[in-house]
Amino acid sequence: MSPGTTRRGAAIVGAGMIGAVHRRSALLAGAEVVGVLASSPQRSLEKAGEWRVGAYASFDEVLADDRVDVVHICTPNATHAPFAEAALAAGKHVICEKPLGMTLDEAERMAAAAESSGLVAAVPFVYRYHPLVRELRARRQAGEFGDWHLLHGSYLQDWMLDPDASGWRVDPEKGGASRAFADIGSHWCDLVQWVSGETFTDVLAEFSIAVPTRPAAGGASFTGPTGNAGERVEVRTEDTAALLLRTATGVLGSATISQVAAGRKNRLWFELDGSRGSAVFDQENPERVWLGGAEGNRELVRDIGTGSAEQQRLSTLPAGHAQGYADCFDAFVADTYAAIDGENPEGLPTFSDGLRSARLIDAVVRAAGNRDWTKV
Repeated sequence: MSPGTTRRGAAIVGAGMIGAVHRRSALLAGAEVVGVLASSPQRSLEKAGEWRVGAYASFDEVLADDRVDVVHICTPNATHAPFAEAALAAGKHVICEKPLGMTLDEAERMAAAAESSGLVAAVPFVYRYHPLVRELRARRQAGEFGDWHLLHGSYLQDWMLDPDASGWRVDPEKGGASRAFADIGSHWCDLVQWVSGETFTDVLAEFSIAVPTRPAAGGASFTGPTGNAGERVEVRTEDTAALLLRTATGVLGSATISQVAAGRKNRLWFELDGSRGSAVFDQENPERVWLGGAEGNRELVRDIGTGSAEQQRLSTLPAGHAQGYADCFDAFVADTYAAIDGENPEGLPTFSDGLRSARLIDAVVRAAGNRDWTKV
């Protein structure tokens, strides 16, 4: 926050791993986290004691708290639309995890509510905030890579490899019709489109389910009880997705998405091949990017004081002192708070970007069903 800027009050709704990430970044952005709402009253009290903040008994209490300027929505997908719409109607700025809604209709409604409210409504497509991602985008804007020939890559994880792994995301009533693509494929598509300047307009997709049954998730959530201990349920959301894509300018793309790729923890990887050069980014090795050319290849290393203005803005440590995902999230939240204070940070992902993603998710689900090229 800049000197003299009002200290913002934030409420964290959802106390899982990502809720803790939001809290940390909000504090680093200069906000005061005034309270937390978790999946049950007991969990809210536990987390409030750990974080030394207030505990909310309901979302209505969050909205009624005049100290709250910003609501961070870090809850299961089924709650995103009602929570975000209510927060905007109450005059609160919103940071909402993606996907925006369970359906395209919900996402369209949420984006319209954000637009009409005049408030800041952001979505954490945080991989945009790797300094070398900004560098690649700046080089594309300068024409370094020429015209694109092919956009391709993958996003691979293994957290669902164990047949006994489960959670609310497996249930389409809580997570939506798509799991792997909506959860992580959406990140890949947002990043590749933002860096390349292309827009995916057509898709051909196939889904597969590697584990046919998983344990019903136990305990309570924002959407009610999540299952009985020992019970196994049929898996109805995909473990893997394979996509062919086409952009508005006719460029072809391909992406492989998996949550059952053994040994891959969070490998978002892309290659953009152009008429003058190529670029490769690997999220698990974000301090270096590969630049390819017909006459030779080279690696570019992130450093302070070098490269594009945006790489310099986001590079806070000298080369050899690794920056990663947490730094990206910190920068995203800081930019969101800067936008609330009237600034216009470059590349801040908003509900309009979330709606674009929701349209693509909807098209991918339809394409996997009809097994034909499908318009976004």
